[in-house]
Amino acid sequence: MAGTDQRIAKITLDERTVVRRNADIEHERAVAIFDLLEENSFAPAAAVPGPFHLNLGIEESRLVLDIRSTADESVDRVVMPLRPFRSIVKDYFLVCESYYNAIRTASPSRIEAIDMGRRALHNEGSELLRERLAERVTVDINTARRLFTLLCVLHIRA
Repeated sequence: MAGTDQRIAKITLDERTVVRRNADIEHERAVAIFDLLEENSFAPAAAVPGPFHLNLGIEESRLVLDIRSTADESVDRVVMPLRPFRSIVKDYFLVCESYYNAIRTASPSRIEAIDMGRRALHNEGSELLRERLAERVTVDINTARRLFTLLCVLHIRA
């Protein structure tokens, strides 16, 4: 089991419940997926050799990670409650909205201050995700950051 094979080779989002997103959110989604596929560390506790295909979705207020082999065989299905993420995601969305508005009109120092808050919340959410996954899947911080971005994207509803 080579360490470089312990990665996500393909990721899809179960977007049945997703509504239209604005251009900023679509850009964040696309960048997170691109960056994730370029470089990630993803090792299920089952010690199954990778790489993996991952489908992220939300079912009944739970985050679902459907982990499959590249041959489409089931490796694991990780289900975790979204409740612990609710306030971080809500605050993150508010700060992101302020950030996108500030980019258009605010001074560079104001934009930088808002961006620092945005990054801090993103880091907090990423660490929480990493901790919640720890018993089932080991991910590095950059992988957790990108997965947290996608969790936020899936959170957007009508």
